[in-house]
Amino acid sequence: MTRHVELPSAADIEAARQLVVEQLAPTPTVPVHLPGVDGEVWLKLESFQPTGSFKVRGALVAVAAAAESGRPVVTASAGNHGLGVAYAAGRLGVPATVVVPTTASPAKVDALRRLDVELVLHGDGYEHAERHALDRAEQGAVFVSAYNDRRVIAGQATLAHEVVEQVGRAVTLVVPVGGGGLLAGVALGLAGEGGPTRIVGVEAEASPAVSAAISAGRIVPVPIAPTLADGLAGNLEPGAVTPDAIRGRVHGIVPVDEEAIADAIRLLATECGVVAEGAAAVGVAALVRGAVPLDGPPVAVITGRHIAPDLLARVLTGGRS
Repeated sequence: MTRHVELPSAADIEAARQLVVEQLAPTPTVPVHLPGVDGEVWLKLESFQPTGSFKVRGALVAVAAAAESGRPVVTASAGNHGLGVAYAAGRLGVPATVVVPTTASPAKVDALRRLDVELVLHGDGYEHAERHALDRAEQGAVFVSAYNDRRVIAGQATLAHEVVEQVGRAVTLVVPVGGGGLLAGVALGLAGEGGPTRIVGVEAEASPAVSAAISAGRIVPVPIAPTLADGLAGNLEPGAVTPDAIRGRVHGIVPVDEEAIADAIRLLATECGVVAEGAAAVGVAALVRGAVPLDGPPVAVITGRHIAPDLLARVLTGGRS
């Protein structure tokens, strides 16, 4: 059954901003120089969030709403959204269940095991985990989607406000895209900010679910290949609202391949001192490859830091898997 999900209103986004300001410190935005990119590139370091990822923004907003209803929450996640929900549930006193695929990053699963949630490993991909979480939600819990959720999208929109405060509006904001919750939130958030900000999404070539949906005008299944950007991998829930939020509000979505992602992980670690998982490195990958049309200084959102140590070691020594 297709769930009915609405896009957040301007009032939803403002309420989310007030909650996030109360709960989270702004993450830093720092200038660096990248090979092949003229001038400074700004890195928005969401890897400095208490959970290591931007996902905590939307999770806090969604879990706060569930707390008002007195109901527990259940979610599906490749890892980072689950960590955000677990963090929010702990702060707000809400029981939570997190379903992750058996193929999830060991670094993210290990982090989840240390938190006070019911952790369920189910299925060999995100879609299977999501279906299982939706089934469990029918027993009375609130399902908190990682991307197809009005409050989650409103929470992710708060990142746009921080970027404007830290860098200004005349930038090119480069945003990783998996399910599209962050890109949708940023696009809606900046619509309220005004100004000439250019927004470009970056997908893993191995998982083009959002760009395919935008091109087709509807959600369409796409083949999902193995990728270093595991946090971006997976098909969309039927009826997901993120493509509609993104369509017409951004200046394109570009793909990057696995070699480019590996190169970006290495570059961030060795030249910038930043540990980034594959999903977080795609923006830098696209910038270095010259795939992003620039209009103002680029701001690449480094969305998370949860990369398994052995995988990071292989990538740093020239491997990709």
